[in-house]
Amino acid sequence: MDGKPGLPGRDIPPPGYKTQSEDTSYDVERMLFEAYRRMQPWEKARRIAEDSRFCDELSLIGIRSRHPEATDEELRLRLGALRLGRETMLKVFGWDPATRGY
Repeated sequence: MDGKPGLPGRDIPPPGYKTQSEDTSYDVERMLFEAYRRMQPWEKARRIAEDSRFCDELSLIGIRSRHPEATDEELRLRLGALRLGRETMLKVFGWDPATRGY
């Protein structure tokens, strides 16, 4: 690599470029994007589904730690409140996370 900015296969980002995450180098981000480009659509969909399930699991761990007495239904409502927000929870489920908690 000769360090020319903005050219494929180079280690210096184009002027003004910022990586998606502060703790990721330009080279690593470029490799990640290239790996995503090579993925088949079904592989990307699988990754998104797995990541979504992982986020749900982490959220449920936090909810259970704050509400150890919660029933399964209450856990689902609290998880929904994190995703959908107060207005939707009130309208659809009659659940007010502002008073009942997340």
